[in-house]
Amino acid sequence: MKTYLDCIPCFFNQALRAGRIAKCDENKLKKLLNEIGMTLKDIPLENTPPETGMLIYEKVRKITGIFDPYKEIKRANTEEALSLYPCLKNRVEISNDKLLTAIRISIAGNVIDFGVNKKFDIKDEIDKTLKKDFAIFDYNKFKNHLVKTDEILYIGDNAGESVFDKILIEEMKKPVIYVVREVPVINDVIYKDAIQAGIDKVSQIFSSGTSAPGTIIKTCSDEFKKLYRNSKFVISKGQGNYEGLSEEKHPIFFLLKVKCWVIANDIGVKEGDIILKGINI
Repeated sequence: MKTYLDCIPCFFNQALRAGRIAKCDENKLKKLLNEIGMTLKDIPLENTPPETGMLIYEKVRKITGIFDPYKEIKRANTEEALSLYPCLKNRVEISNDKLLTAIRISIAGNVIDFGVNKKFDIKDEIDKTLKKDFAIFDYNKFKNHLVKTDEILYIGDNAGESVFDKILIEEMKKPVIYVVREVPVINDVIYKDAIQAGIDKVSQIFSSGTSAPGTIIKTCSDEFKKLYRNSKFVISKGQGNYEGLSEEKHPIFFLLKVKCWVIANDIGVKEGDIILKGINI
């Protein structure tokens, strides 16, 4: 997905929010925004938003001096998600379609996203997502593909959300490689966040090798590129991964809640919709 003009003020808002979380004073925040502006003026709109985000968060880390501004927020989000885990597992067990319920729960977890500045109530989000109709619903393709696959490459999105991903991983009952970011960026999941969520108990954890807030194949490690190219079943969670992978010529299932009108417009749905979309299947 290309960068839209409406993404530009969002980049500034993200940098300002991260700087404030890092407890920067006004002078340092002004310096951060100045440098973001200088960076953005030279970035072509053909770049994907995560490519630009990678450059912005390099500036955030450099100017704030804080390697992982969202560290405590991610820890708290994961703790809250873990407290809900037994109840969510029970909801899967008593449902008529366990796999579909697990998919819905995984998508509900996608609301834990500090790339968009919106408050969320995760319990309320779960209840809504379990009842909400899908705007795009390639469930039969998903089931058929799942039956035929020997291994799943599951590209994670946010910390805390990983607990909800764990429920889907358990329900798919296939070997899974769970992909995390190499370097902290926004509240995206990195290795230690996935460990806190218990992902290591249900799958292998693998770094994409990128610091982008999304999966941009050309910025990933050679090891990940090889893994990705050899995978026949890829699950991509969240908006950032959609932005980076939406034009890939590879079989991918996108699972997300649309939290931004720009992405809604790109997909052809409405803001707030939930998506299970397969491409190149």
